[in-house]
Amino acid sequence: MKLQLKKIGNFTGLILPKELLARLGLQQGDELSVSDMPNGFKVSKSDETFDKGLRIAREAMKTYHNTLDELAK
Repeated sequence: MKLQLKKIGNFTGLILPKELLARLGLQQGDELSVSDMPNGFKVSKSDETFDKGLRIAREAMKTYHNTLDELAK
């Protein structure tokens, strides 16, 4: 299925057909996560627990950058 980016006010958006929304179990207002993959992008419904864990991991990597760098050697 090919979709086209559209100008929506001052933004650029992607309009999803309602058949695709139903197939993906999505509805208006749902938050999505976009992940960069080797062969493109993966779009999935946001998982609050995963997102919180990712924020914690990023903060820990920032805090312990020097230690992690030394361990990687």
